[in-house]
Amino acid sequence: MGDIWFDANHIEAWLGGHPVIHDLCLQLRTGESTTILGPNGAGKSTIVNLINRNLYPLVKPDSHFKLFGQSTINIWQLRSSLGLASSDLETRFSPQIRAKELILSAFFGSTRLGRDQIPNSKQLERSESLLAQLNLDTFAKQPFGELSDGQRRRLMIARALVHDPKVLVLDEPCRALDLKACHQLLDTMRKLCHQGTTLLVITHRIDTIIPEMNRILFVKHGRLCGDGTPRQLLLDHKLSNLFATPLRVFEHKGYRQVLPG
Repeated sequence: MGDIWFDANHIEAWLGGHPVIHDLCLQLRTGESTTILGPNGAGKSTIVNLINRNLYPLVKPDSHFKLFGQSTINIWQLRSSLGLASSDLETRFSPQIRAKELILSAFFGSTRLGRDQIPNSKQLERSESLLAQLNLDTFAKQPFGELSDGQRRRLMIARALVHDPKVLVLDEPCRALDLKACHQLLDTMRKLCHQGTTLLVITHRIDTIIPEMNRILFVKHGRLCGDGTPRQLLLDHKLSNLFATPLRVFEHKGYRQVLPG
């Protein structure tokens, strides 16, 4: 495994006057793709908000929170190490923006190219490479609002990869996707793992956990309640307890499906 990129020690976080993370102690390393799994409202996406600095932990004598070894996090420096894609981010972009411009604007930390934001040759080459890599090159001039849900999701991943980050965070990547789009996205995720990108995937869906995942974390009621390999945790009784309903797990080629127990 590589270096520790996420380091939380006795972290507590509040939102709207209520605690949403309780005593989180967790270390994640590069080279160790991880899925955070739990029911809706469990606190999974709160961890994403800690990572992207939309939420800050309470400062306590016995706690610390570091990303890539730094307690004081510079957002611009973070972008070179960390990419983030989620369905929520899609709402920030105009339906009229062209796919290629959406990717290029990431180099400037904006949601569209301003008059003084002129991409250089390397940035243009990188955007074209990412469009091809994610099978989106034929949609480069297509307005964002005319793309399918699956195409938009892959485009957001392409945008998150512009700086070739060590870690890519995907928050509910398969939300609202039909089967074909979901399977295409899972294939993209698998390719990224094989190309050396470390994934952190937040989801409530067991069927979207790809075989390349090294580690599974269970989150419930804002607490980390399980930590192990897929074979250790993705079992009938453990998933039934996590989701508070009887479940049966079936495995096929590294993927898992669940049925009522």
